[in-house]
Amino acid sequence: MTLGDWTALLGFGALFSLIALRVPIGIAMGLVGIFGFAAVRGINPALNLLTTSPVRVMADFNLSLVPFFILMGVLATNSGMSKEMFRAGNAWLGSFRGGLALSTIAACSGFSAICGSSVATAATMSKVALPEMKRAGYSDATASGVVAAGGTLGILIPPSVVLVVYAYITETDVGQLFIAGIIPGILATLMYMATVRIAHRKGLPPGARFDLREAFVSLKGIWAISLLFITIIGTIYFGVATPTEAAAIGALLTLIIGVVRGRLNWERIVASLVEALRTSVAVYTILIGAVLFGYFLAITQSPQKLTAFLIDLGYGPYGTLALILIFFVIAGCILDSMAMIILLVPIVFPVMMQLGFDPVWFGIIIVMTAELGLITPPVGINVFVINSIARDIKLTSIFRGVFPFIITDIIRLVLLVAFPAIILFLPMTMK
Repeated sequence: MTLGDWTALLGFGALFSLIALRVPIGIAMGLVGIFGFAAVRGINPALNLLTTSPVRVMADFNLSLVPFFILMGVLATNSGMSKEMFRAGNAWLGSFRGGLALSTIAACSGFSAICGSSVATAATMSKVALPEMKRAGYSDATASGVVAAGGTLGILIPPSVVLVVYAYITETDVGQLFIAGIIPGILATLMYMATVRIAHRKGLPPGARFDLREAFVSLKGIWAISLLFITIIGTIYFGVATPTEAAAIGALLTLIIGVVRGRLNWERIVASLVEALRTSVAVYTILIGAVLFGYFLAITQSPQKLTAFLIDLGYGPYGTLALILIFFVIAGCILDSMAMIILLVPIVFPVMMQLGFDPVWFGIIIVMTAELGLITPPVGINVFVINSIARDIKLTSIFRGVFPFIITDIIRLVLLVAFPAIILFLPMTMK
């Protein structure tokens, strides 16, 4: 083994040790990147990276859509749009057996279209839908499992912050990634609803009486979300605006809608700006750390060596893909989705490109795999978010409730790997 190989091994060992000590992932990657680069090239070049990389990340125009989408999601949450989605879903689906659970999945899907964060979606729906389901007689496992699984839609259905990060790391068109996530997002929603009816059928209470007039009246409450989604995705799909411009329009439109409807006063606007700023700083810290760690990977040639190793195994493109996805599922048990994308994609992405896979298709596949990490033990961040809000529900009950959805996610992943056109159809029709 060469000096570079030993340096890479020591670097990864140090990185995982820092993560185990609960050092934030962005800071851990930045420290390993700087000290690892210094070990190979010297301290002065490493310090030069430390002075230039943060500025380059912060000044990148393509990343400016991150704070806009985060702000849009916070403003939408604080203006009560999630409650309107749940009411509309319940008005149309509440008459079915298990209608509240189906409504929760539908509301998670709709809210994900303007939020872009799984944790935010799960937290919001825990406050909106979970009490309603418990009052209606749903078991703790069913109610919490539905919310935890529905929350994972936040990182798949566009606009998604995780897709933005993937696009930045791999230099993939973020607009195509957003459009590519639409059909898989719809498929995920429908399969989750089917899972509710099949896997949780014994514990589902009967639905309420269907009222057609009430159902149509409920649609008045979701016009804002529909307008935002159509504006953002429509302008991107038809080439009217770049993703960054669409994000800015979406944030401004959300603010205007909230103010006009009387949902956002000055106090809530300021609180939303502060919350969005904190979240944006956290994301940018991770991205800066990823850039610094990327220089360490480049100097040690770790991705190139891993590519050669995996290809030499002789498993072929899909055998190698299966190995990588299994590794991601295992990694999801100890890392959150953002950490997985930031840390692992720069290493495995060259392998996938060498084997001839489409970068947009692989982005959706890898984000879907990261979804599993949001609900799988022992980390399952969505599970812990729900537990922190609903203290009376045990972690074991939540994990028991999400297990059928994990099986559904695996089936959906296999389906989309087998039929790539499901993902690539819409991006191929873009202008």
